[in-house]
Amino acid sequence: MLSLEGDVEVHALHAQGWTISAIARHLKLDRKTVRAYLNGDRVPGQRARSMPLLIEPFIDYCRIRLADDPHLWASTLFDEIVELGFTGSYPSLTTAIRKLALRPHCEPCHAAKGRDVAIIAHPPGEETQWDWVELPDPPTDWGVGRHAHLLVGAFAHSSRWRGVLAPAEDFAHLVEALDQVVLRLGGVTRRWRFDRMATVCSPESGRITPAFSGVAKHYGVGVDICPPRHGNRKGVVEKSNHAAAQRWWRTVADDCSVTAAQASLDRLSQRLDGRRRVRDGQRTTVGELAESEPLHPVPATAYPAELREPRKVTAQGLVSWRGNEYSVPPGLPGAVVTVIHRLGSETISITTESGAVVAAHCRAPDGAGRVVRDEGHVLALERSVLAAFDASKPCTHKTRRPLTAAALEESARLRGRPSSPDPAQKVVIDLSVYAATAANLSHAPHRDPLEQQ
Repeated sequence: MLSLEGDVEVHALHAQGWTISAIARHLKLDRKTVRAYLNGDRVPGQRARSMPLLIEPFIDYCRIRLADDPHLWASTLFDEIVELGFTGSYPSLTTAIRKLALRPHCEPCHAAKGRDVAIIAHPPGEETQWDWVELPDPPTDWGVGRHAHLLVGAFAHSSRWRGVLAPAEDFAHLVEALDQVVLRLGGVTRRWRFDRMATVCSPESGRITPAFSGVAKHYGVGVDICPPRHGNRKGVVEKSNHAAAQRWWRTVADDCSVTAAQASLDRLSQRLDGRRRVRDGQRTTVGELAESEPLHPVPATAYPAELREPRKVTAQGLVSWRGNEYSVPPGLPGAVVTVIHRLGSETISITTESGAVVAAHCRAPDGAGRVVRDEGHVLALERSVLAAFDASKPCTHKTRRPLTAAALEESARLRGRPSSPDPAQKVVIDLSVYAATAANLSHAPHRDPLEQQ
């Protein structure tokens, strides 16, 4: 590498008529180095690479991914190329994206303007922020419609967050998701903060609903409601929503199941506990900050809200729910039933549209792939199948059965031919008529001689 002074010396000697070999001998350099600086191939003060950059084999992949999705996070792209064998660092990836201009320009994003925000103090163990995230275009096999529903909870102090997928955003599913998130977070803070979701409070007044007051008492937390149109008041969970949507949801495959998607989200949120932080001049991580927060233990059982989810009965008398199948009595194939589960209990019940309970089972672990069948349902189904079975001799498929007269008549009509023969052309099959006709033909006819003249 030549300094600025050395580069000036090389150009000065060359301008005075020195050859490249003479300059190389005088400055004790390689001739190729001198030629590179004279041609402008090398920049003074910058060391030439002795080996290709680690990012070079992955440049085309990065360019394709960023062309397909210009807003793809660099951290998400880094996770992908690490799985492909990249051994470099995250800063080397971001440097390559900037220098090689791999990310396409987005004018609406560059035109957006910022705004001032206040800094809010969050003591350790004080607050958990909650929010629903509606994720568009979920895989078709999930059967949740146009949006998937993700409940995200984040510690305001350490910014540790966890998320749980839910079939809906009603009260019962909110309570179930809340319980699953606090279990993943490892404890309960002193207060919970929500925006004005209707399952928690009245959107107009901000007053907590009677139903959710029971949930707050069960978990021993105070509830704070954000002022209207103040999303920054729970900015920690909003940023967590952003990470979940950009680093995880954008990469969920079409054939990914709900269980696999939840597992991948858990892995991402746990990996993000390693984010670096500086507090009071000390280097730490999100995970270390979260572990030091004073938290209350999670209650042994969830708040007893009642889940209700409609399902359709299969021809085998089974109802699919949460990755398992449960039996119902025969006679209900194709019928829509409701699976009812009270959170904290070990059983589920299945009711018809009229509210009649037709089955009750012990709940199997979600995603276990079990078939839970009641012995009474099995026997009743066998009796129903046997009763409908015809024990007579089955049809013989090799019997000769020519076209019937009705079929022949219809075939003739379709072909445009008369369905029955013309009476004038009727074939004589009476033997007496035939004998009389033959007798008349056995005698020669007699003619009168006068007629011949």
